[in-house]
Amino acid sequence: MGDADRKLFVLDTNILLHEPFSIYSFQEHDVVIPMTVLEELDRIKDSKRDVSRDARVAIRALEDIFKEATPDEIGEGIAVGKGDATGTVSILADFEIKETVHAFADKAGDNRILNAVLYLQTKRSPRKVVLVTKDINMRLRAKGAGVMYVEDYRTDQLIDDVRLLTKGFHQFAGSFWDKVGECNSQAYGTETLHTLPSELLDTPFVNQYLLDDSDDFAARVQAIDGDKAVIKDLSRERLMHRVAWDVKPKNIYQGMAMDALLDPSIDLAILTGPAGCGKTILAMAAALEQVVEKGMYDKIIVTRNTPDIGESIGFLPGSEEEKMLPWLGAVTDTLEALHMHDECTDGSMRYIMEKANLQFKSINFMRGRSIQNAFVILDECQNLTASQLKTIITRCGEGTKLVCSGNLAQIDSSYLTPVTSGLTYIVERFKNFEGSACVYLNGVVRSRLAEFAEENL
Repeated sequence: MGDADRKLFVLDTNILLHEPFSIYSFQEHDVVIPMTVLEELDRIKDSKRDVSRDARVAIRALEDIFKEATPDEIGEGIAVGKGDATGTVSILADFEIKETVHAFADKAGDNRILNAVLYLQTKRSPRKVVLVTKDINMRLRAKGAGVMYVEDYRTDQLIDDVRLLTKGFHQFAGSFWDKVGECNSQAYGTETLHTLPSELLDTPFVNQYLLDDSDDFAARVQAIDGDKAVIKDLSRERLMHRVAWDVKPKNIYQGMAMDALLDPSIDLAILTGPAGCGKTILAMAAALEQVVEKGMYDKIIVTRNTPDIGESIGFLPGSEEEKMLPWLGAVTDTLEALHMHDECTDGSMRYIMEKANLQFKSINFMRGRSIQNAFVILDECQNLTASQLKTIITRCGEGTKLVCSGNLAQIDSSYLTPVTSGLTYIVERFKNFEGSACVYLNGVVRSRLAEFAEENL
C-alpha cells in the first residue's frame, strides 16, 4: 500500500467520547488527534457529565500509546495495530496553525479543529484527509469551510437504517404449512420439533419467532444446521395463554415476549417497541412470577441510565435506592398497576418488594460487580452506548437473566442516534446467540389516547 493510499483521519472530540478506543479502528491508515481535542477531553474528564468516564478512558488509551515517545515521534505518529494492518496515531499542535476559518466566535474549539483539517488537506495533498465527527452540524460546517472529506464514525454501526433492524420475528403471507413439503416432526414430551429446509425461512436466526396469516401457527427457530432448520411448534393459542403474575398477553407480540421472558434457556431477552406497548409491565410480571412464585432467582435488580442528576433537579437525598426512585418511576408505576385491585395497594407493593428482594441500582455502580442468580431489568436501553451495555451484560454471572428494553424513538442522549444506540447494537450482535431472543412489540396497548398519539404525532 503506497503512502498516497493511506488516509489521514482527523478525529473530533465526540468520537473519543462515543468510543474511547476508536483510535484502534482505522487499521492501516493514520489517525491525527488535534491538541484542541485533548484540551476538550481534559475539561470533560473533571466534569459531572455522564461522559466524563469515557473521556478518562480515551485519555488513558492515548497515554498508553505515547508514554515513552519523544515529541518528534508524537508529531510523526506512533505505530499501532498488528501485522499488515499497521497505522499510526499522532498529535497535531493545531494552535500553531495561523490560517483561520471565518465562523462563529463561540465555537473556537470547532474552528481550530477545522483549521487543522484544512491545513493538513493542503500540506498532505494528494493524500485523503478525512474529518471524522458525530456532530451533524460540524459536518455541514466542515463542508462549507472547504473540507473535502467528512464522515461519521460507523465502525460500531451495524446497520445503515433503523428500519432494517430485526424485529425478532418473521410473518409469512398466507399459510406457513402450505409452503412446506416434506417435514420431519418429532415429539419430546410436550414439545414438538420440526426439521425442514432452512431456505423456506427468510434469513433465519436462532430464537427467531415465526408467524403466518392464520390464527393458529406460531413457532420459534430452535437451531440452524447448514441447510436444515429445526423449529419448535408453539401455536398462537398457547402463546396467548402464557400468564405471569396474572398478566396475560393482549396481542401476539406480547405473547412472543412473554414466551422469551419465561423461558429459562434464554439468558438475554431484548424488548423493543413504541411507548405503551407493554415492555416494562411484561418484564416486571415475568420477574415477579419467577422470583416470588417459582423461586428460580434470588432477587430482582432494576437499573437504568441516570442523566446528570446534579444539573437537572439538584442532588437528591437518601440512599442509592432512594436516589434512583425518580428515574425508576416506570417500574413503581408498573408495580402499582399490577396490584391496583388489592385491598391495600401500598401494603401489597411493600410486601412484594421485600418478598422479591427488589433492588433499584444505578448503572454507574454496576461496574466491577458480578451478579449471580438474579433477574435483571435494564430499562431505557436506547440511551446507552454499545460499550456501556457491554459493561452491564458482562456483569451477569451464572443463573442470571437479563431483560433489556427500550424505544429507539425516545433517545435522550445527544451523542446517539437510533442506528448508533447500544440497543440497536446488541439486537444485531446477539441475533445468532442461542441464549438470547429479541421481540419488537408492535402495537400500543396502554390506552387509545397513547395509541393515537403514537400513530399521529
